[in-house]
Amino acid sequence: MLSNKAVEEQLDMLGQKTGVEQEVPAEESERIAEPFDPDDIDVVTRSMTVDLLLSRTASGMIDLQPDFQRRWGVWDTKRQSRLIESLLLRIPLPVLYAAEDDDERWEIVDGIQRLSTIARFIKPEIVGGQPLILSSLEFLHAYDGKDFHGLSSRLQMRLREAELIIHLIRKGTPPEVKFNIFARINTGGMSLSAQELRHAITPGKARSLLENWAECNEFLEATDRSVRSIRMDDRELVLRFIAFYMLGVETYLQPDMDGFLITAMEAINATDDVKLANVHERFLRAMTTATLIFGRDSFRKRYSSDAARLPINKAVFEALSVNLALLSEAEQAALVQRSEQVREGFIRLCLDRSFEAAISQGTGDIRKVNRRFKAIHEMLSMVAVDA
Repeated sequence: MLSNKAVEEQLDMLGQKTGVEQEVPAEESERIAEPFDPDDIDVVTRSMTVDLLLSRTASGMIDLQPDFQRRWGVWDTKRQSRLIESLLLRIPLPVLYAAEDDDERWEIVDGIQRLSTIARFIKPEIVGGQPLILSSLEFLHAYDGKDFHGLSSRLQMRLREAELIIHLIRKGTPPEVKFNIFARINTGGMSLSAQELRHAITPGKARSLLENWAECNEFLEATDRSVRSIRMDDRELVLRFIAFYMLGVETYLQPDMDGFLITAMEAINATDDVKLANVHERFLRAMTTATLIFGRDSFRKRYSSDAARLPINKAVFEALSVNLALLSEAEQAALVQRSEQVREGFIRLCLDRSFEAAISQGTGDIRKVNRRFKAIHEMLSMVAVDA
């Protein structure tokens, strides 16, 4: 029999806990389900001057402040100053990666800190921040305390004409291919989370919808306001609900959770607002029902009634929230009245090795997805019938 055990919690780029349990991938459990057609991959490499990049940014054709960005304040003044110093010394910067949308706008997926720093120094109004004042330079000590206008005309022109290399994934490349490409190169010290990557390559109303739903009081209460939004973990939880509620568990036919969630974002973009409002109502009712039944323990593994509280578990969230949403209001009310039996039933599930495996490791496996959805459905039905 399983006992309560410690689980790892996801950390953000500053090493702070996010409130969500770290998923443990099984070897070879989640990968692109089908090989790519090389003809689908459309990547071009461009060399562009800083001036041209800032011009595109000022016109809105490059977004330097997307929701997923590592706010340029994450880089301290010393690190930003050293980057400007590198340009002044003509030291090449690492390549940038961008995704092109249908309107030919660019989302910078790898390099947001670099471009934001350059913009802050040369044209701070673009990023709405205070001008960068150089400090702690390693070689060019004479320029400590200088802003852009404190440089000579020659050095200003050197910065404006500096060239950066950009690998641009063109708009015709399928989203799942874009995601895989970015996932392969997304290995830096401040790499994007999976949801931030999905956000970057899937423009449309899904972006704002996920943000709004994640900010609603019902979701915040159900998660005990414990999920930090900085890595978009809250939006991924909402997306997982929408994916399995709108598309259906039966449509999850390949072990590719990332691809499934991208498909769900595209489905949101293509769905009319009336239907989305209905889904939202179901979502809110599921959140309220979960809170009334589980309280502060909603969507967390539970091995005994007096065990220490664990972080939110994504697999539990999607399976429990969708099962609750599919119930009628009368059925939801009945389960609330029998909250103790539901909680006891869920503990028994967590103590079952098969179910525990389905919510702990390699959770994108098709059999494990079906197992946890079916097990929770049967548990809720049994409580309703036996009462």
